[in-house]
Amino acid sequence: MEFLTRYADCPPYRTKDGSEIRELMHPAVHSNRRQSLAEAVVGPGETTRPHRHHESEELYHVVAGTGEMQLGEAIVAVGPGDTICIRPGMAHSLRNTGEIAMRVLCCCSPAYSHDDTELLDQNC
Repeated sequence: MEFLTRYADCPPYRTKDGSEIRELMHPAVHSNRRQSLAEAVVGPGETTRPHRHHESEELYHVVAGTGEMQLGEAIVAVGPGDTICIRPGMAHSLRNTGEIAMRVLCCCSPAYSHDDTELLDQNC
C-alpha cells in the first residue's frame, strides 16, 4: 500500500550529515506529495555534521535519548518530547550526550533531498 509503511520494511541508510535514517514516508516512493517523514538515529557520543537546507523546513521530534541541538550560534539541550523547528537556511547539528541512541522523527517540507543538503566545514 502506498499510503502505509511498516518500520521493518524501511531499510536504514546514512545521510550526508552522518545520521542513520529510515525514510518512513517520502513522495519519491509513497502517495504523499509535499513532505517527508523519517526517523534519525544518533548513537551515544556521535554528532551529525553541521549542515543546512536551503529549501526544506524541518521539524525534529525527539522520541528517545538526550542531546544538544546546535541552531546557528545557539545550543539547546533536547530530550524526549521536545520538538525543534529548523527554518530553511538555518545551520544545525545534533549531538548525543546520553548513554542510549537518540531517536528523532524528522519531518521535512518540501521533502528531504540530498541535493538540498549543504555540509558546513565547521560548527554552525
